[in-house]
This record gives sequence, structure tokens and C-alpha cells, in this order.
Amino acid sequence: MKVAVQCVSPLLQRSLELFLKDSLSSLKNCDVVVRDKKVFNDKQLTLLIGNDESATLQKPFSKSQLFLALENMIDSHKKREEILEITQEISEPLVSKNTELDILEKRIAMLTQDYQNNIMKAIRAFYEK
Repeated sequence: MKVAVQCVSPLLQRSLELFLKDSLSSLKNCDVVVRDKKVFNDKQLTLLIGNDESATLQKPFSKSQLFLALENMIDSHKKREEILEITQEISEPLVSKNTELDILEKRIAMLTQDYQNNIMKAIRAFYEK
């Protein structure tokens, strides 16, 4: 996993660089960007850190919470890409009934996995406090 850090807060910027020293990458070559301020019209996958409800990771956080949030974000992104590919396959004209059932099963599995990840995230956050 390649991670770029782009924070307004110099303290948070340096802390994240220390946490992610083995995974740091340039903004152009990264898989995920970690930020402390929302950037509109951004095409990159972004992990937002902050105190507000829209933040992906709430402050304060531990190194393990950071890595867990990054892993969950990348896993969710990969699943969304798979669904997008499946959806594109659906739009092809000759789709059999079995394929439609397979696609539906994959969608349900992805939704179930996302639900399970959110529950586990909430449980971990509760016990790490």
C-alpha cells in the first residue's frame, strides 16, 4: 500500500509521516491520500482525519487504528471496483440468468462484508478507548 500525507497541521503531518514511514509515496504514485481537511473535486482515494462526523478516522487515534482504517478503505475501494466491473458486464446485451444471480450474490456479499467491517470498526473503537 502506497500512502501520501497532505495535512494542514504540521504536527499531524509529521506524526503521520512517522507512522507511515514504510508506506510513504508521492501524491502522484499513491493508492491513498491521508488528509486533515476535505478537498473537493479530488479524484484520489482519501482518508480524512478529524474531529467532525464526516472524518473517516476520529482524532485522537492510535497507529493500529490508522492502519486498520487504511486497510478497510482500500478493501472497500477494491470491492466497489469489482461491483463497477460487474455492473458493466450487466450492461452487455446477452446476460444469462445464472450470471445475474451470481452478480446479485456478489453484491449481497459485498454489502454484508461492508456492514461487518463497520460493526468491527465500531467495536474496536469502543475497546481501544
